[in-house]
Amino acid sequence: MTDHTLARADEVLTELVELIETARTLPMSSSCVVPRERTLDLLDALREVLPPELGEARRVMAHRDQIRSEADRLAEEQLQRAQEQAAATVAAAETQARAAVEAAEHQARTSLAAATAQAAELVEAGRREQEQLVSAASVHQAAVSEAARLRSEAEEDARSMLAAAREQADTLTAQAHSYASATLSELVEHLQRLTATAENGRNALSQP
Repeated sequence: MTDHTLARADEVLTELVELIETARTLPMSSSCVVPRERTLDLLDALREVLPPELGEARRVMAHRDQIRSEADRLAEEQLQRAQEQAAATVAAAETQARAAVEAAEHQARTSLAAATAQAAELVEAGRREQEQLVSAASVHQAAVSEAARLRSEAEEDARSMLAAAREQADTLTAQAHSYASATLSELVEHLQRLTATAENGRNALSQP
């Protein structure tokens, strides 16, 4: 803005101030009456001497707000996608863990049933031997002992398989939660960098 333009703007502002200060005050009120045409003429004159940079500044500010709004929208979308991916990962891990436990329980039940059936057959065979042989008592006792041993081994195998399945399920769940936490942490860092970039852009736009 040139010195002449500054001087003209100061003159117009001075006239506006004098016009308002000398305006007639309404009775019983702090309001006043100013001549509309003269006031509008002065405002038009002031608008003419204002630098065109003001309009450009308004456009820059509007563009800055648009960029910031778009950055906020993109950040929100990325955060939502990360949360959905983390939730899906955790759900898949929990489903896999439940399936592993169910499979181990089914296998344990099957093994226990087979051992029980085999033990029953041994006991029945021992009973038949008892009816036929004089030493049936010892045969029967051996069959009962063998049946008890087989059942004990089957129960121990079942407990081992269940423990392994539960341990695997816990590991899968922990890995899923760790992955979800790492994903969200990376997103937070990305959003912080995006916010810092947007803030730097805003500061650069606001500088003359």
